[in-house]
Amino acid sequence: MHRDKVKVRLGGVAGTLLFPLWGRAQLSKEYSSLFYDAKAVELVEKILASTIDYDISADDMLFGGVVFNISRKGNLLPIFGLIALTAKQFDDKIKTYITEHPHASVVNIGAGLDATFYRVDNGSIHWYDLDLPAVIDVRKQLLPEPDRVTYIAKSLLDPSWCKDIAYTEDGVFMIADGVLQYLEESEIKQFFSMLADNFPDGEIVFTAMSRSDGGFKVWMDMFPPEQRYAIRTAWMDALKDWWEKAPQDQKDMVNNMIATLEIPTKPKGTDWVDLKAWWDQLSDTEKGEAVRDLLTPFCGGVGMWALEDAREITKWDRRITLIDQLSLFKNIPRDSLSADMRRLVNYVDESGGLNIFHLRV
Repeated sequence: MHRDKVKVRLGGVAGTLLFPLWGRAQLSKEYSSLFYDAKAVELVEKILASTIDYDISADDMLFGGVVFNISRKGNLLPIFGLIALTAKQFDDKIKTYITEHPHASVVNIGAGLDATFYRVDNGSIHWYDLDLPAVIDVRKQLLPEPDRVTYIAKSLLDPSWCKDIAYTEDGVFMIADGVLQYLEESEIKQFFSMLADNFPDGEIVFTAMSRSDGGFKVWMDMFPPEQRYAIRTAWMDALKDWWEKAPQDQKDMVNNMIATLEIPTKPKGTDWVDLKAWWDQLSDTEKGEAVRDLLTPFCGGVGMWALEDAREITKWDRRITLIDQLSLFKNIPRDSLSADMRRLVNYVDESGGLNIFHLRV
C-alpha cells in the first residue's frame, strides 16, 4: 500500500533531532539488556524503508547531513550510542519521581523524536512534549499523541508554555537532555526564573557541558586504529552522499575548511573528484587529523553555555535548590559494554566534560 513520505525539512538545532534517535536505536540493538527503546527502533526502520524524506540540503548546520548519513549506516555507535546512554539515567530519575507522585505531570523539554513516555509510563502520569513548531510537526506525523500526552509547539523560552501544563496537583517533573547547551547564559537565567515562577517545588533534570574543549577530537584518539579507520571510511562515504545533494554555499564552506587544515597537502580543485583524489593521497595520520578537525566544530563545539557546578544556578535565584549532580554515566553498568564503549564511558566521567544536574525550582 502506498504511503506518502514524511518530509523532514529542519535546519540548525532542530535538525539534530535525528541523531539521538539513531543512537537510541543502535544502542537498543547492541545492548538490549541494558537499554531498549522500541519506538526508536521502529522509527529508524521506517526511515530505512524510505518512508521518511530527509532533505539534507535544508540542513543549515554544516555537516548535519554528513553525520546523518554516517549514523544511518550504523557506523558511529560509540558516539551516538554513548550519548543515548544518558536516556537510561533520565528514565531512572523519572521512575523514582513518579513512584512518589503517580499522577504527576512530566515535561520533556526539547523532546525531538524522543520516546521516553513509552518507556516510563505508569498508566496515570500526564506527559508533555515541548519543542519548536517545525519539530512538533514532524513528531505528530511519526508519533501521534497517545492518551495522556500533549504536544506543545513552542520555544522553551516562551513563557506561555508553562500555562499549557494543565495538571500540577501531584507535582511537575521536567527533563531537558542535550538542549540547554544551545542557549546563551542570559537565556538560561531567564529559563530557570520562568520555571521557578510557574512551578514552585517542581523538579528538573538536565545535561550540561562543563567545558567546550573539542571533546570529539579527544574521543577519536581513544579508538583503536581499526575502528578509527572504519569511522574515517564511513565519513568519506557519507560525505560523498551529502555532496551530491548539498547546496553550493555549504560545499564552499567545506572547501574553505579543508583549505585551513594544518595538513600541508591540499586539494587541487573544489569538485568532488578533487577532494577524493586529495583524500586518497593522505597518510592514515593525516586522514585522522582531517576528520577530527572537520567534525570537531559540529560534534564538540556547538555549545554556548557550560556549567561546572549547579550551585552557580542556585546563586542566581534563591528559590532554586540543588538535589543532585552526577557524572553522565555514573550509574551505568559497564559489564555488558564493549571495550571501546567502556573506554569512552570511563573517559567522559573521568574528564568531567558532561554532567547531569537535578534541581528543585
